[in-house]
Order: sequence, then structure tokens, then C-alpha cells
Amino acid sequence: MADVDVFSALANPVRRKLLESLRAGPRAAGELAGEFELSRPAVSEHLAVLRNARLVREEPRGRHRYYHLEPGPLAAVEEWLQPFERYWRARMRSLHRLLDEEGS
Repeated sequence: MADVDVFSALANPVRRKLLESLRAGPRAAGELAGEFELSRPAVSEHLAVLRNARLVREEPRGRHRYYHLEPGPLAAVEEWLQPFERYWRARMRSLHRLLDEEGS
């Protein structure tokens, strides 16, 4: 499978939930699969996409595969989101000022 860009990998809600689950630490593939109403092969495909996007790494331990979050590639997402964050912060400040004026 060719490398997948981070944005494509994050476009799927199952993959975002997998990443959220890994924030607490490494987890076995079977344990991760148990969180979804999907087949294990379907969850494995999502993990493969995340691996190809370099958002997770796989660690074999005996018969099990443990997945670790690799947050480095998320820096590109943060960089892309910064202008939007500034926009929404400014909008929220304006709303706050308006509400303060209305409440006076």
C-alpha cells in the first residue's frame, strides 16, 4: 500500500477514534477491534491506513500486534488549522463582546 497522507487518514471517523484510543498508550489490535461493531479485518485495514500515514506504529509481541500513536505527522494538521483557529477565536471574542453589550 502506498503512503497515505495524514488528511486522508483522518477523514474517516473510525480512524480518528482509533487514534483517540491510542492516546492513553499502546493497545493490542484485538483490544482496539473490540471497540467497534466492525470485523477484525475491517479494523485491521483502518490500522494499515494509519500505519501508512505514519500515525501509528506496529509492535509485534508474540502472537499479538500492539499499536502505538505516532503524533509527529499531526503537526501538519495543526499547521493547516492555525489560521482557522485564529479566525474562530476572533469570532468568539466578537460574540463575547456583543453578549456583554446586550447584557448591560
